[in-house]
Amino acid sequence: MKNSLQSLFEAINQAQNEQELRSRVVPKLGEYFVTKKSGVFFFDQLAFIDRKLQKTFQTALSIEHNPVARYLVERHAPVHEALVTSPKVWSMICPRPDHWHVMAGPIVSHGQLVGAIGFTREQTMTAFDAQDLADLSALCLHLSIWNATVRSQYKPAKSDACGGLRQRLTPRELQIAELVALGYTNAEIGKELWITENSVKQALKRMFRKLEVSSRAEMVAQLWKDKKRSSPTAEQSNLILNT
Repeated sequence: MKNSLQSLFEAINQAQNEQELRSRVVPKLGEYFVTKKSGVFFFDQLAFIDRKLQKTFQTALSIEHNPVARYLVERHAPVHEALVTSPKVWSMICPRPDHWHVMAGPIVSHGQLVGAIGFTREQTMTAFDAQDLADLSALCLHLSIWNATVRSQYKPAKSDACGGLRQRLTPRELQIAELVALGYTNAEIGKELWITENSVKQALKRMFRKLEVSSRAEMVAQLWKDKKRSSPTAEQSNLILNT
């Protein structure tokens, strides 16, 4: 049975972290819109992906290169490719057959575009229409509220925010530690940061040696104690979630 908009609103509201949003909610959104692919991303994560992939993302999201991205940036409103360009031009911009039809919606915070959710359909599938845009607009409102009230609570901390043990880790290692604290597996961390699962394993080994710990739980506990000691008045960071 197809999900209703109300059930999707509730699913977004119940997501406790970004992992749940991606694994439980986004697939339901993809099913609702009958898409080939669906995904959500936040711009503050671009700094943590590999340089080659980062360049690819920046090209794909360039407002000069991509009229869909330009529409999102300028209007903060859902858009599909037929709204901003012709099929012939779009096929030159994005020739992939599984991206023949594209729809994207904004995630907004304090008047700024902070992320987006996107959907694609193959060439043989029907194009997105005005009703799809209207439904996505309603969903984006809930995603923006979720971002402001839930994701902001565990937004990755800057690497120079705390001293002590945290200074022993690189910004990438801190990002990995924070995802570990959220309950992510090595495979999920790799997918989130656009690196291989083996790269995550090797990074964790280095982190354990630097921090002189022998387990993920011990690492999270030590880093949280160090953060709390260094910043006693700061709000709790994501390192205490799901531990």
